[in-house]
Amino acid sequence: MDPLWGYFSHVAGADGQIDARELQQCLTTSGISGTYQPFNLETCRVMITMLDRDYSGKMGFTEFKELWGALNQWKTTFMQYDRDRSGTVEAHELHQALSSFGYNLSPAALNIIVKRYGINDRIMFDDFVAVCVKMRAMTDQFRRRDVAQNGMANFQYDDFIQVVMYA
Repeated sequence: MDPLWGYFSHVAGADGQIDARELQQCLTTSGISGTYQPFNLETCRVMITMLDRDYSGKMGFTEFKELWGALNQWKTTFMQYDRDRSGTVEAHELHQALSSFGYNLSPAALNIIVKRYGINDRIMFDDFVAVCVKMRAMTDQFRRRDVAQNGMANFQYDDFIQVVMYA
C-alpha cells in the first residue's frame, strides 16, 4: 500500500476526494512542511486549483500524489536557496529559485511577486509554495493559448478572468 494513502484516506470524504481544509489537515499531519509553519488555507486552495482539472474544488488520490511530488521538489529548492536557514528567502534567492524551474522573470515581475507574497521582502515557505503553484498554473494556462509558441497569447476578457481568478 502507498504510504501516502494513510494521510489521504484519513481526511478524505466518502467521495474519495479532499477539499482545501482537508488538504490543510492532511499536509499538517504528514509533517511535509517540516519545521516551517503549516500551510495556510489559501495556499491549500491554490494547490487544489493547480491540479483541479474538473473544476470540482477537490482532489483525488492521484492528484494528491502529484502534488506531494511537487511539494517535495519545492521544499528541496526552498531549502537550497534559504542559505542562512532563516525559514525565508529574499528576493534574489527567490529569483534564483524560480530561474532553476525555468521561469525567466523581469525585475518588475519579480518585484510584484515579492510585494504580493513577502513580508519585509522575505518569502516564507508557505508563500513560496503559493508562488510556485501560481507560476505553474498560470504558465500552463498561458502556454495553452500561446499557439505559435512565441510568448504571446490572446485571451477573451471572460477567459482571462477565469484563468486569473482560478489559478
